Amino acid sequence: MAEPGPETEGLNAQQQETLLRLARETIAQYARDRKVPELPTGDPALQASRAVFVTLHKRGMLRGCIGSLEARLPLAEAVRSSAISAAFGDPRFPPVTAGEVNDLEIEISVLSPLRRVGSADEIAVGTHGVVVSKGMRSGVFLPQVATEQGWDRETMLNCLCSHKAGLPEDAWRRGCDLSVFTTQVFAERR
Repeated sequence: MAEPGPETEGLNAQQQETLLRLARETIAQYARDRKVPELPTGDPALQASRAVFVTLHKRGMLRGCIGSLEARLPLAEAVRSSAISAAFGDPRFPPVTAGEVNDLEIEISVLSPLRRVGSADEIAVGTHGVVVSKGMRSGVFLPQVATEQGWDRETMLNCLCSHKAGLPEDAWRRGCDLSVFTTQVFAERR
């Protein structure tokens, strides 16, 4: 898993557990009655605005992944919102049912601010998440995607352009904007 970079302040084990529990409770309660749990209070780290992604797996397979590249909400609220979106709004998958909530594995990625890079050579595979954009098209991979797939930098950028951004495979070589970020990634232990 990617470690926090210099731009991110790491969350401790208790804060991570609080956010993972919030994500699970949110998905379970929303699946049952379309309501959401209260947000945790009292911890300034969970009140700070942060960008976050929530990734869901079921039996080792991706089941949903949604988040934001920009810090628009307090962290706990961003986790709750992203958990709902990943479970019920990822257009690649049908909505999660109440019967499958217990089979989900939840992973949270807290992002550093985006930093534009001048060259693909500045991208460290497995350390940096990457955003490619050109015109109205863009795509993002979290840092762990390239590592999980066993990709080198070129393969990752080719896939990011062609599969996520809807651009030609080699568009990253020809005038695309490239930005990177680091993450603190944590998941449930099951």
